[in-house]
Amino acid sequence: MKPSTTPRRPRGAAPKASKERSRVAPPRQESPKRRGANSQQARLSSRLRAWGRHHRAMSWDSFYRLVRHPVGNLLTMLAIAIALVLPAALWLTLDSARLLDAELDESATLTVYLQPAIDPGQAERIEQAVSAEQAVLDTRMISAEQGMAEFQRSLGLDDALAGLDDNPLPASIVVRPQDVETAAMQQLASTLEALAGVDEVRVDLAWVERLRHLAALGRRVALALGVLFGLGVLLVVGNTIRLAVESRRREIEVVMLIGATHAFVRRPFLYSGAWYGLGGGLLALGLLGLGNHWLSLPVAALAASYGASFSLPQLDMTGATILLSCSTLLGWLGAWLAVTRHLTSIRPR
Repeated sequence: MKPSTTPRRPRGAAPKASKERSRVAPPRQESPKRRGANSQQARLSSRLRAWGRHHRAMSWDSFYRLVRHPVGNLLTMLAIAIALVLPAALWLTLDSARLLDAELDESATLTVYLQPAIDPGQAERIEQAVSAEQAVLDTRMISAEQGMAEFQRSLGLDDALAGLDDNPLPASIVVRPQDVETAAMQQLASTLEALAGVDEVRVDLAWVERLRHLAALGRRVALALGVLFGLGVLLVVGNTIRLAVESRRREIEVVMLIGATHAFVRRPFLYSGAWYGLGGGLLALGLLGLGNHWLSLPVAALAASYGASFSLPQLDMTGATILLSCSTLLGWLGAWLAVTRHLTSIRPR
């Protein structure tokens, strides 16, 4: 027998295929990657709540700081109030001027004098023709007898003029135009003079124009004074806030070292400036009320001596709201300018 060429498998040895299969390692499960500290971004609602809480805390903290030093802070508010009283008083004066301007517009009239030979029937027809003009708002007829009676009553010469045989005054028509501008009234006067039976049309607008020019000048003066005193409020609040920033310089450097932003540092000082402005506005309202009460009786007595009635204007709710809003805004703006200027020079060490 030929010897077998197939090598014998040792006793107890496993087949080759099964041995190779046993060498295949089972699939390894990947271990989770190691990560650093997880950063979780805060939600917008949480950030807004934190922002609101900080605003409330800073507003009350700045208020308590003002209350802890009442005398010095009250003097600062009083300086702001004095700077606000004068523009507010001029504003009230301009309100009176606007009312006077409206009364002047109502009193701006033309007087149409009729010819002396005109009888009452013709005078009535002329009045109808005048009323038919498009530029005429309304008319009022004054007869010769009524004109004489008003003339005697205004001059106090009843006995002296009672002996006249004839009435020298003609009948007249008082015309109130729709447009009280000078050019429009002059054109209307020319149109009415062309009517038959009209002797003369009298227009006296010089005093009205003078008063209007004075009112325009007063508005410009009030605007200029308002701007100047507003700058004064900015300077007062800015100087006060500047001293507060310098007194808390170390505190500001510490919070900036731990990452506080300029907005975070600026916030309490802005609330302090707003409190200064609001307090100054309230004191200004009180001073205006006291001044009105103090001057109302003498002004009423002076107007009564001229046979008129006049009362000093007062700030209504809208005016008081505007004054308080402007004073608070000026205080906030002054604080913002002062803090922003000084924060640029503060460097944490």
